[in-house]
Amino acid sequence: MTDAPDPGEAEPQPRGRRFSAILRFALIGILAVALAAILIRVLNPLPSLQGRSVSAAATDTHDTPLGLALASRAAAHPGLSGIHPLPDGKDAFAARVALARAATRTLDLQYYIWNRDLAGTLLFEELRAAGDRGVRVRLLLDDNVTAGLDPILAALNTHPNIEVRLFNPFVLRSPRVLGYVTDFRRLNRRMHNKSFTADNQATIVGGRNIGDEYMGAGDGLAFADLDVLAVGPAARAVSAQFDRYWASRSSYPAERILAAAGQGGLAPLADDAARIARSAAGRRYVAAIRALPLTAQIEARQLPFEWIATRLVSDDPAKGLGLAHAEDLLFPKLIEAMGRPRASLALVSGYFVPTDAGVDAFKAMAEGGAKVRILTNALEATDVPVVHAGYAPWRKAMLAAGIELYEMARAGSGGSERAGRITGKGSGAGTVIGGSATALHAKTFAIDGQRAFVGSFNFDPRSAMLNTELGLVIESPKLSQAIEQAFERTIPASAYEVKLDRNGELSWFEQSGGQTIRHDTEPGTTALQRTAIGFLSLLPIDWLL
Repeated sequence: MTDAPDPGEAEPQPRGRRFSAILRFALIGILAVALAAILIRVLNPLPSLQGRSVSAAATDTHDTPLGLALASRAAAHPGLSGIHPLPDGKDAFAARVALARAATRTLDLQYYIWNRDLAGTLLFEELRAAGDRGVRVRLLLDDNVTAGLDPILAALNTHPNIEVRLFNPFVLRSPRVLGYVTDFRRLNRRMHNKSFTADNQATIVGGRNIGDEYMGAGDGLAFADLDVLAVGPAARAVSAQFDRYWASRSSYPAERILAAAGQGGLAPLADDAARIARSAAGRRYVAAIRALPLTAQIEARQLPFEWIATRLVSDDPAKGLGLAHAEDLLFPKLIEAMGRPRASLALVSGYFVPTDAGVDAFKAMAEGGAKVRILTNALEATDVPVVHAGYAPWRKAMLAAGIELYEMARAGSGGSERAGRITGKGSGAGTVIGGSATALHAKTFAIDGQRAFVGSFNFDPRSAMLNTELGLVIESPKLSQAIEQAFERTIPASAYEVKLDRNGELSWFEQSGGQTIRHDTEPGTTALQRTAIGFLSLLPIDWLL
């Protein structure tokens, strides 16, 4: 005889029925998210570009102060561009201020990041002052990391001589993450270009965004980076590419995206700039800028240039919508312009994700007799750990192929007092990435001691396939050899050399106090950090990095 079921006890559901219920709930959840995404996109559509203003770089600037100051030197070097490296963050800031103040016709600026900190606010104020002098200012910012800047960008855009545009903007300003849910394909593509051009006569391009960590201001995170100040044909080429981006289908007038500026207009910006200039940190920074040898050289119009053949390479802005043709992307043009290394390749990239194809290419270079040396961030130094997860799995294959790997140490890590210095300041070989730094941000490489690239292009899939980039290929043995010599003179004192031991395992070697210290796990990291990176490296996310 069996017991009768207790009427107060629920009857167990068969396993198949429970699975069906879970599946139904999952499908309902997916459907709800999809419907919410559709609703958000319908209620927040991209505005029309109809009636957007049309403008172009000024070409009649030979009679401006900048044009007249450069005329005789340019005439003595027809067809060549003048190049002055800017390895130090403070020099990079001073050069931008000098261009902003020297401009009398136009300022065209294109950036991925512009922070509202000490350096960023002071440069915003320089734009306002230029506009007040009658200079036409065009500011094109990628919209990925402009959170918190809406009021100041809207205010700048109200100035009669300043126009702001946003590249691939988020229509829903907060929370922005919902934008990725509704428009991931577009918003996953960013404008990573960096340029600062005055009067179509002089430009600054390279790896730096605008902010304290890039400009040697403040006591927090500091990046080792490299820009160049270029005049002549290179500056005009940068102006032309800026016009293409300004007129692209991804560039939206700020007033069509942002809320209207407050009644105070630009007064809060002026107040912020004045407050920063009066602060102790601001006074120290401004004093340091005024004391720079570069500042004196600029004021005396004696800034030295190397006059050399230079070629701009950049992505078609249609890449921002996934519509660029393969032949219009930067990467194939860069490979064509630089050529295949015969003797040496020295590569510096803060965010380096070689992928299988990259490893094969580097291996082929090494097998062909080229000495291949690469510097990137150590895990302890990187500000984007997920990128390290995309790099780490390829180390053993590269080392086995004879490639030399160096990973920049965090400032003051271990027993070292090197303060993260990659190169010294001043003139001379090896001075290519200067300053005391806590992380590497530069994107540069040299081939055969003859040609160098300086720009925004990281050696990773995102730069190659998703983000737009630009840079200069410079036919300069001087600059190229300086990059190569940094691997011999200064990088070993600021970075770990990674090697394979007899068992094929990784070891990190640190130079400190005249001694070599060996690490058998990634220096300056915890087991939890290494485990997390190991897990991330198993995921198929290289294409996003």
